[in-house]
Amino acid sequence: MNASRPQDIRVHAVAQYLPEQSEPKAGRYVFAYHITIRNEGPQPAQLLTRHWIITDSDGQVQEVRGVGVIGEQPEIAPGESFEYTSGCALATPIGTMQGSYRMRTADGTLFDTEIPEFLLAEPGALH
Repeated sequence: MNASRPQDIRVHAVAQYLPEQSEPKAGRYVFAYHITIRNEGPQPAQLLTRHWIITDSDGQVQEVRGVGVIGEQPEIAPGESFEYTSGCALATPIGTMQGSYRMRTADGTLFDTEIPEFLLAEPGALH
C-alpha cells in the first residue's frame, strides 16, 4: 500500500467575525473558523494533534497545541473529508492563523500537514 504524504491532505479554512461575542472597546475580537480537511491520499489518515500560530496586528503571537480537534481525533478515509468549526479571540480587529496537524497513516507513518495562513478580520477593518 502506498503511504500518504503531507500533500495528500488538503486543508481549507473560512473565518467569520462574531460581533455578538466581541467587545471592541475592551480589545476583544472573536472569530469563528470553519475547517475542511480532505484526504486525497491512498490510505486512511488520522488527525492526532494540532498546532496553531495566531498572530494579531500588533505582532502578538499565541501558540496553541493540543490533542485532536474539537475533542476528536478523526480518521479520514481516502476521498473523504472532515469538517469542524472552532473559534479564537484577538486583541486587535485583524490577525492571521496558520499551523499544522500531525497525522498518522494506517501503516503507522507520521507526517505533518500544513494549515495555510488565513485572515481574521472585522468587517471594515481592511480598506
